[in-house]
Amino acid sequence: MVRPFRKKTFTVDVRKSIVRGHELGAHPKILATQFGCSSSQIYRILKNNRVDDGVVHRQSPGRPRTTSRALDRNILRACRKDPRRTSKDIQVSVTNPNEPVPSRRTIRRRLQVAGLHGLVSLKNRKARVEWAKQHLSWGPREYAPQYHCRTVKHGGGSVMVWGYFSDTSMGPLKRIVGTMNRYVYEDILKNTMQPWARTNLGRSSVFQQDNDPKHTSGHVANWFRRRRVDLLEWPSQSPDLNPIEHMWEELERRLNRVRAFNANQKFAQLEAA
Repeated sequence: MVRPFRKKTFTVDVRKSIVRGHELGAHPKILATQFGCSSSQIYRILKNNRVDDGVVHRQSPGRPRTTSRALDRNILRACRKDPRRTSKDIQVSVTNPNEPVPSRRTIRRRLQVAGLHGLVSLKNRKARVEWAKQHLSWGPREYAPQYHCRTVKHGGGSVMVWGYFSDTSMGPLKRIVGTMNRYVYEDILKNTMQPWARTNLGRSSVFQQDNDPKHTSGHVANWFRRRRVDLLEWPSQSPDLNPIEHMWEELERRLNRVRAFNANQKFAQLEAA
């Protein structure tokens, strides 16, 4: 799994709470202690964000936004009223004669910024249920460490790492410099994952990954086929089924209040955690 580790990031709701807290008189240093970050991050949030009617707006240079604050609220209201509405439906319902018509892509961006995302598709819902039925009879033997090595992918960040584990042991973290692509992924599989799996799991292990395009590319698929790696079929849109997410959450919890002054120090902290 590839995972970015950087300065602490905040959701829209948390940024809103920080701005509101400052408006109510809380000092930035108090807010920094409360939210587990540095004072400089609090000052940056207060400088770059404002809250109007419960909606957080980031102040940034560049081309003006095509939607007004009122239109942003109407977009969110329309989606929350009927979560099954498409961006095209919302576009029709919120368009006013005196305002420019927002594109469907703009509407989707506004929803994503507010933390609203699309539902799992019908195809993937069926695939998830079918996968669960197929593995309903699995017991301790099938989930034993010699049978599984898990990995999924996340991208971006000042420190990017790839990690994996079995049921009883952790594999080493692999630091990634530059862009993660199919060739970098193949190199990780060849020089990091496979040697560790052979030493700790044996040749009968089953490898799990998600359906990221880099993982399912023909280049990587050929590598798995040549090495005769047994892959566990995985349903799309199923990050909640990935146990490795708990590992990343635990790492973030342990390093929540640990500051790093550069990328090398951050990576060392991750390895030590």
